[in-house]
Amino acid sequence: MQNQWLGWSERRDLNSGPPVPQTGALTGLRYAPNIGPHYSERGLAPQHTDSALPHSLLRRAVKRLFSATKNSLRGMVDGIKTEAAVREEAIIFVIAVPLGIFVAPSFAWYVAMIAVLLVVLAVEFLNTAIEKLSDHVTPEQHRDIGRIKDFGSSAVFCGLALVGLVWLAAIAVRCGLL
Repeated sequence: MQNQWLGWSERRDLNSGPPVPQTGALTGLRYAPNIGPHYSERGLAPQHTDSALPHSLLRRAVKRLFSATKNSLRGMVDGIKTEAAVREEAIIFVIAVPLGIFVAPSFAWYVAMIAVLLVVLAVEFLNTAIEKLSDHVTPEQHRDIGRIKDFGSSAVFCGLALVGLVWLAAIAVRCGLL
């Protein structure tokens, strides 16, 4: 049953049933021929009965997740090696994780204190990506690209201000000032 649909189109979506026949100058078809029952008449039964299909989907999802994690870690290592600002913020993060245990008034405060540091690292990575891309597009001085880099720097500044605010509030609560 499935082989008769293979000639119409190379695209085969798992949840869409048989692919829609292609029309146009390249196929020589003016109208799409009637290829079977209307989708609403087929019912809600799954189109595949192969039990290996969910396993292969899971395998692809795990492989994609592994690849994304590997790429992310490679980006973090490269950023720490090559960018002073990322390196400084990573060092602060490593110091702050154990220090936050003693400073935080509660576990929720600790989570918030570490989360804002992760946000600053993420914003710094995005700022670094914008700067690297801008330098790749045009290495010479350009007014608009300078403004774009300044916007990224402003975003990092806002993140650092948020870190200061959260950490100072946590210290104030810990000391009984708030």
